[in-house]
Amino acid sequence: MAEYLFEATVHNEDGVDGTAYVEGDDKLSVTVSSPVNSKPGTNPEELFGLALTTCLNATIESLLKARGLTNRSKVTAKIQLRREDSGVGYYFQVYVFAAIEGMELDRADAIVQSADKRCPVAKLTQNASTITLKTVPYEN
Repeated sequence: MAEYLFEATVHNEDGVDGTAYVEGDDKLSVTVSSPVNSKPGTNPEELFGLALTTCLNATIESLLKARGLTNRSKVTAKIQLRREDSGVGYYFQVYVFAAIEGMELDRADAIVQSADKRCPVAKLTQNASTITLKTVPYEN
C-alpha cells in the first residue's frame, strides 16, 4: 500500500442528532442535525456539498495554475435529499455548477471535466446517476 500524504480520523457517535468531530487539537467539531427538522446544526448533505465543491474547485485551480492561467473559478452544488421511488430509503440528487472567469464555455468545460476526473471527492462518485456536473458562465 502506498504511503499517504494526509490522514484524518473523524468520529460520529450520535447520527444526525449531536456532534461529529475530527480527532485532534483545534480540529473541526460540528453540531449535526437532521435536514428535515429545524434543530441547529449541519447535516450530511451540507458536509458532502462542502467537501465536493472545495475539492473540485481546488482541482480546477490547480489545473489553471499548471497552464499558467490566473482565472478565478468557483463551484456551487445543490444537494437534495430525496426518497427512493420504493418509499424505502433515501438518496442524494446532486447538481454541480462550475465556472471559470473570463473563459469561453467550451474551454472552461474541458478544464472542469478534467478536474472532475482528478478530484479525489469526485472520484468517489464517478458514474453516479444522481450527480450532474455542468459548466456555466462565471458570475460575480
